[in-house]
Amino acid sequence: MPRYALRVEFDGAPFVGWQRQPSGLSIQQVLEEAAAPLNGGAPATTQAAGRTDSGVHAEGMVVQIDLTADLDPVRLREALNFHSRPHPVAVLGVARPPAEWSARFSCIGRAYRYRILNRRPRPALEAGRVWHVGPALDAAAMHEAAQGLLGKHDFSAFRAASCQAKSALRTLTRLDVSRQGDEVVIHTYARSFLHHQVRNMVGTLAQVGLGRQAVEWPRRLLEMRDRGLAGQTAPAEGLTFVEARYPEPLDWQ
Repeated sequence: MPRYALRVEFDGAPFVGWQRQPSGLSIQQVLEEAAAPLNGGAPATTQAAGRTDSGVHAEGMVVQIDLTADLDPVRLREALNFHSRPHPVAVLGVARPPAEWSARFSCIGRAYRYRILNRRPRPALEAGRVWHVGPALDAAAMHEAAQGLLGKHDFSAFRAASCQAKSALRTLTRLDVSRQGDEVVIHTYARSFLHHQVRNMVGTLAQVGLGRQAVEWPRRLLEMRDRGLAGQTAPAEGLTFVEARYPEPLDWQ
């Protein structure tokens, strides 16, 4: 059965998240049902590089899909985009990956971006795409605090209570905070993340940016490993899955 890699963007607002749920529409369901006409009428099997929550967006999610038909990548891309309408899901590229390739298990790195709109007026054009924080944030202090979280650590203080990972050990390679006009933007990269780890780190850094906690506070939380002491979980709408990286680049068409 041929396997294909898909590079997908989606607006997470109308979905229950990537993964199929007992109730509500998921991105996975949209793609699998869009592929059914190309798979003998049966929904295809998919797996994604990351399982995003409800409201989280993606501009470069990588998905594997197995079909019964041997199709040209461009034809497959166009067919999936036709059959997934009108849902806000778009296949940007299709590739034929190496044998035994897995979108999830072959992935060696995942990148996310978090956007905070930091101004008094609420968003109109960017509603659903940013976390609106009215009081001024000190982005430089947030960046300094973020650097204390880099490296390999037990991130129990920043994992969701529902997280099913066997270990809280993760290696955080990048956590940069910068101001871009009215926005405070956080870029982060790691091989993998715990459930809600990015949003919990952002919520904690925001407390530093608001001047409510010292620059050293996130590092102390990391060492105490107690989620109950950390900041809030930042809203899902500000988070975007940016990129999944693999040992060998895929030939997107």
